[in-house]
Amino acid sequence: MPHDILPVLVIGAGPTGLTLACDLARRGIRVRIVDAASRPFAGSRGKGLSPRTLEMLDDLGVLDAVLAAGTPYPSLRLHWRRFVVGRWTMMKRRAATPDVPHPNPWLVPQARTEGILRDRLASLGVTVEFGTALTGFTQDDTGVTATLTRDGAEETVRTQYLVGADGGHSRVRKELGLTFHGVTHEEERMVVGDVSVDGLEHTHWHIWPFAKGGAVALCPLPGAGRFQLALQVKPGGVVPELTEAALQQRIQEAARPGRAVRLHDASWLSLYRPNVRMADRYRVGRVFIAGDAAHVHPPTGGQGLNTGVQDAYNLGWKLGHVLQGADPALLDTYEAERLPIAARVLGLSSQLFDGMRQGHMKALNRGDELRQLGLSYRGGPLAPELPGDTARVQAGDRAPDAPCVDAHGKPVRLSDRFRGPHWTLLVFGAAHAEVAGESVRVVRILGTGVPLPPDALVDTDGHAHRAYDVAPDTGALVLVRPDGYVGHASRPGDLLALERFLRPLLPRDVTGGAHAA
Repeated sequence: MPHDILPVLVIGAGPTGLTLACDLARRGIRVRIVDAASRPFAGSRGKGLSPRTLEMLDDLGVLDAVLAAGTPYPSLRLHWRRFVVGRWTMMKRRAATPDVPHPNPWLVPQARTEGILRDRLASLGVTVEFGTALTGFTQDDTGVTATLTRDGAEETVRTQYLVGADGGHSRVRKELGLTFHGVTHEEERMVVGDVSVDGLEHTHWHIWPFAKGGAVALCPLPGAGRFQLALQVKPGGVVPELTEAALQQRIQEAARPGRAVRLHDASWLSLYRPNVRMADRYRVGRVFIAGDAAHVHPPTGGQGLNTGVQDAYNLGWKLGHVLQGADPALLDTYEAERLPIAARVLGLSSQLFDGMRQGHMKALNRGDELRQLGLSYRGGPLAPELPGDTARVQAGDRAPDAPCVDAHGKPVRLSDRFRGPHWTLLVFGAAHAEVAGESVRVVRILGTGVPLPPDALVDTDGHAHRAYDVAPDTGALVLVRPDGYVGHASRPGDLLALERFLRPLLPRDVTGGAHAA
């Protein structure tokens, strides 16, 4: 390819597009990211980050900023008029464990998450081009020709790959002619926005489930007195004007006389109808879709943003590797792995939404499945199921974390070694392996009481061995993908299988595969 051809053009600078651009940029891949909006989104919309997403953000180097920008999820107060009639915790808080250091969702307004990702992207030398719209594209066997419009001026961009992360109304998806299966709940409408509220404790999520005209909810956001408002409009109901006065009236009607609640400083007010839709394909030739462009969720469960950024996390390393010389067939695995995940998560979100519509209070509960730590690619093209494999952690599963210490006695987590754009080969005990090239980091894990090489980690309490089902007196090789999932597990004597798996997936800097000694 001539050097003037852009490797990747990303359309849409929401959480999905920003995640993808960050991942590509840290791999040294030239990328442009454009957004038709004139300025960044300023609301709290997708405010819940799952534990799996927190791990992904840790890998991108922004977890500390995300944690500083948010709070744990608050408990609920259920109101009837001016009385508190119930208390609820949507998801039982979990204690951190050796293999899951971030077990609970984290509440961060979407605008803050996007701002943190934009800052990270800028540190990598890439700036979001706002006010720049995709107006069309064509593709052939060697690339994509896209037309961008900014301030009335057109620009033609030739790129090797184009990714549409441009939301539920995706221009990219429509240009591809993809079917967006599902339903729009035309009879269901909701007003959402960010407001300041006086007269309510900022420590709880306040819900009036039986309010006339539809439920009213106010979720506290990080920052003094700010809440996310969610106001249901029942089928056939009157949609209030998107003004402070009209919304104040609805809230006061819910609280009834005797409780003075004052809404003010409203921002990002929006009216929407819940959608439950998914595209039938995620790729056509050299064009991909991700995030809301591929699947849109009802608000229940907070799965939309999380599923979208994990689409990007799956696609980023694959695009990067192929652009650096890996087998292009690797890109086929993006749709094969992510479409079934989106379908499963979409079904869960829909189930929760239907429960809320029917007034089932149990629909407020959130189970472990919403943490997204158990999502797996088992049985997919990069993780075929092996007959008789009964290991607790198999290819396709999330790679567990574990605390260890290095040769100097300094605490080190496995996730510290995973962090970055590389693969990680965990070499347990007596196994020996070498990998040619820079795309695979070898991490030797030893038990206590054995001679310690300078680059090894000591599994002082046995957490790493237990997490990966490796007996202390045996060896094993566990290959972890760049996106933190197990790619392959080999017991001693099965090293050729590891090499065969790895060879077509790596960039050209790796020429020799894995070698055993």
